[in-house]
Amino acid sequence: MRLRITGRHLDITSALKSYVETRFGRLDRYELKVGSLQVVLGVEKLRHMAEVIGTVNGRPLQAKTSTREMYATIDALVDRVDAQFRKWKGRLVSRKSGGTRRPQMRTDAELL
Repeated sequence: MRLRITGRHLDITSALKSYVETRFGRLDRYELKVGSLQVVLGVEKLRHMAEVIGTVNGRPLQAKTSTREMYATIDALVDRVDAQFRKWKGRLVSRKSGGTRRPQMRTDAELL
């Protein structure tokens, strides 16, 4: 997974960059085809914002969060992306295994 980290009204330090990379590194366990993800970190007064934009398995991915602390914002962002990945992976697994089957309706002729 390629991460492109940019800052809006914020200088990206090496500690902040490595934290983002390690937190997003845990998403590799889902084994989805992730293109490049752009992580945008920003600050407005006392509000720290984080946003991720990219594509996963050909579908667009976008998530935004904001809190009063940058590291908490990054954690919340990774949790939101993790929930989306879990949802997509669950759909892929259920399709491969055949998913849930509906019981077939029997006609009156079959019952006799």
